[in-house]
Amino acid sequence: MSYGQLEVREPQLVIFGAGGMARELAWLAESCPDAGEVVALLDDDPAEQGRVVNGIAVMGLSDARSRFPAARFVVGIGSPKHRQQVAERVQAAGGTFATLIHPRVERSRWIEIGEGTVICAGSILTTNIVLGRQVQINRSCDVGHDVVLGDYATLSPGVRVSGRVRIGARAFLGTGATVINGSAEEPLVIGDDAVVGAGACVTRAVAAGSTVIGVPARPR
Repeated sequence: MSYGQLEVREPQLVIFGAGGMARELAWLAESCPDAGEVVALLDDDPAEQGRVVNGIAVMGLSDARSRFPAARFVVGIGSPKHRQQVAERVQAAGGTFATLIHPRVERSRWIEIGEGTVICAGSILTTNIVLGRQVQINRSCDVGHDVVLGDYATLSPGVRVSGRVRIGARAFLGTGATVINGSAEEPLVIGDDAVVGAGACVTRAVAAGSTVIGVPARPR
């Protein structure tokens, strides 16, 4: 399949996804000086490949790797589970990942950030925070001191996480959720693959794989 010649600049960025989150990341990348030109959006559906979304060609992974061998990748998929699956495919195909942090993010220098992580505009991260690989922190989130987010964890827009909280791998916190603080002796833990519903207030530990909703948050 031919996509014609595209005018690009170095470095180059490929976004896996062509839906809403991917389009938002393409916009975010325009504000990140080191992100480079977004040269492709990826979709596994052959029927979607070949179209143009917001001026960016949609293609498959193998086509993108062939056409843009030096491009870095970012995964524009909100689902933590699917994001992990896609990231592993990209890595298996030899791709490397970019980390995108919007210039309007406020953060201290005492933060560890894993590869492929995305932090969107308006978010605040204070101090002594650890972010795993492929974490997504959406618009206007607030992350307090001594917080750990596991690989592929996702904070939807407007999430508030107080200090001394541990959020597990692939955990998903819905829009506007709030997590109160833990303590040095007993951090508040949200387990791997847990889901916190939109607007919920987490006041105690959330078991791995469970879903909690409401104020205070309780198992669904």
